[in-house]
Amino acid sequence: MDTAFAAGLFAMAVEPEVDFERKQSGAADIQKRDKETGERMWVVRCVDGDEDAQKRGQAELKVIIVAPAQPVLPDALAGTPFRPVEFEDLTVFPYVDGSRCKGGNHPQCRGRVAYSYRATGMRSPGRAAHAAPSKAA
Repeated sequence: MDTAFAAGLFAMAVEPEVDFERKQSGAADIQKRDKETGERMWVVRCVDGDEDAQKRGQAELKVIIVAPAQPVLPDALAGTPFRPVEFEDLTVFPYVDGSRCKGGNHPQCRGRVAYSYRATGMRSPGRAAHAAPSKAA
């Protein structure tokens, strides 16, 4: 988290990831499932606190969480709508985004390296990922 989002990351919303094949088939449950575990996939929409990312138009991003139940957003900072967030076991997958390329490998292609993010959970910054339960003395 500190390397990828040194200026902080702020969560805006959590929603089910839509499986468009299931949606087109008319299925009642259209939420996407993880291919390995079969668990539901959730999209957490976030804003990167880095001013340079904002200037490049790359401040908004999505992090996928695989979990049986919808993750709960951390509390907002007092007096603000901002919800600082840290992701547990964050994994970054780079890929080439060629969606800006029209007609193949044209010299004017504006392809770029993009990133896909996955995590196992989220929490407020500074909270332990898996705090041990306290024992009564």
